[in-house]
Amino acid sequence: MKIIVNRQSCDGNGVCMGIAPEVFDVDDDLYLHVAEPIPENSELRARVRQAVTSCPILALKLVEG
Repeated sequence: MKIIVNRQSCDGNGVCMGIAPEVFDVDDDLYLHVAEPIPENSELRARVRQAVTSCPILALKLVEG
């Protein structure tokens, strides 16, 4: 699983960080950082999927593989 961030769309609102803070972090400049690689924990992966689908501006995408 890989997370793709559309940097032109992402406004650093932090919805993803609120759902999966182990993976997503928004810094003081509202820049989104994504932990790599995504842990193999199934519960965390489910929250990552939820974070991606919860992005209000659709700036996140998952690529399986």
